[in-house]
Amino acid sequence: MGSRGHTVTFDGRRFRTVLGHFPTGVAAITATSPDGSPVGLAVGSFTSVSLDPPLVAFLPDKGSSSFPKIRDAGAFCVNVLASDQEVVCRQFAASGTDKFAGLSWTPTPTNSPRLEGVVAWIDCEIADVIDAGDHYIVLGRVRDLDVTNAELPLLFFQGGYGSFRPSTIVASPEAAVARQLRWADLARPEMQRIADELDLGCLAASVVGDEMLILASTGRPGSDASPTQVGQRIPFVAPFGALWLAWDDDSNAFESWIRPAGTPPISAKPRKEYQGALARVRERGWSIGLGDETHSKVEELLTSNAAAPTVNDPQVIELSQKLGSRYEPAEISENERYDVRNLTVPVRDGDGHIVITLTVHSFPHRLYREEIERYVERLIEAADRVAASGLDHAFPAC
Repeated sequence: MGSRGHTVTFDGRRFRTVLGHFPTGVAAITATSPDGSPVGLAVGSFTSVSLDPPLVAFLPDKGSSSFPKIRDAGAFCVNVLASDQEVVCRQFAASGTDKFAGLSWTPTPTNSPRLEGVVAWIDCEIADVIDAGDHYIVLGRVRDLDVTNAELPLLFFQGGYGSFRPSTIVASPEAAVARQLRWADLARPEMQRIADELDLGCLAASVVGDEMLILASTGRPGSDASPTQVGQRIPFVAPFGALWLAWDDDSNAFESWIRPAGTPPISAKPRKEYQGALARVRERGWSIGLGDETHSKVEELLTSNAAAPTVNDPQVIELSQKLGSRYEPAEISENERYDVRNLTVPVRDGDGHIVITLTVHSFPHRLYREEIERYVERLIEAADRVAASGLDHAFPAC
C-alpha cells in the first residue's frame, strides 16, 4: 500500500494527458452579477452529486475572473451545451470579451441566464464552496431544471470537441441515408461516364441532418489525387447546398442555413443576398460555386478533416459564410472566364423531391459561360437518366 506522503513522479503535462483520455461534457455556467450584468464561464467539470437533496457541482479555476461574480450572485444556471454549440463554448472560455455577444437568453427563476439552444438547463443556488487545490468545488442546490433540446451534447476529449451517438441510435445515420445510397449506386455508371468523357471528378451527395454527406465519387482519369471522397462531410450552411433549399418554403430551414446555432445574427444585406442566390438557383435549376482564396481554405480544412465532423468547426463555418453570394453569381458574362470549383444539379424521385445531387469538379482551367453551359447540360442529362432508372426501381421513401 502506498503512503499519503508518496512523492509525485509526474508533471502537469502528463497529468492533463492521462486525464484527457476521459471524455467530459461541456457546460456554460451563467449568473447575474450584483450589478445586474450577465456573467459566465465554460467548464468541463460539471457533475451530479446527490439525488436527495438534489445537488450538482462544478469546479472553477481559482484564477477565473468570472467566478467571483458568480459567487457573489449566490446562484447560477448550468447550460448543457449542444453538439453544435462549440462556438458558444469557445466564447465562454475566452477572457476579456463579452461572452454573451450575439447570444439569446432568458432569465431562470434565480435570474440566471438560460442560453438559447442548449440541451438542458439546471438552475441552482450556491450551497457551498470548497477549497480544492488550484480549483474550487462549487456545490449547487437545484431549484429547477428541464430538457429543452433533443440535440446531442457537446463533449471535450483529448483537447478537441465532438459528440457521440448512443447505442440505441447507432443505426440511425445508416437508416437516414439508406435510400440515398441506393440512388447513389444507380448513379455510379453515369458518374463514371462523365469522369471519362469530360476528364472531371464527379460526386453524388445528400443532406443528412445538418451536414452534406458524399455518397459516391469518381476521380479524374489519370489524376494522381485520390479518386474517392466518399464519407466526407460538409456543413449544410450557406452558401453550400443551395439546391436543397431553393424549392423549400420552410423559413426555419432557411434561418438555420444562413445562421447556424451559436453564431451571431446576420444583417439584412447578406440575408437578402442569400435569398437572391436561392432565387437564382431555382431559376437556373442548377448551382455553381466560384473559387477564390477563401474557397481554397475551406477545401483544405474539409480535406484535412475528411473523417471528422465539420459542422462544429467554427473556422469552417466562418470561412463558409465569407464566401457569401459569390458562390452563386448573379450574372455569368459571355466573355469572362471564371474559376469554377463545382457545378451541381439535382436528381429527383417520382414525387419531384431531391434525393441526391450530382457535382462535377476539378476543372483544368477557367471556364467561359459557353463551357459552363455545356458541362451543365451534360450533367443534367446524367441526372435525368439516373432519375429514370430510379423510377424503374421504385425506391420507397424512408
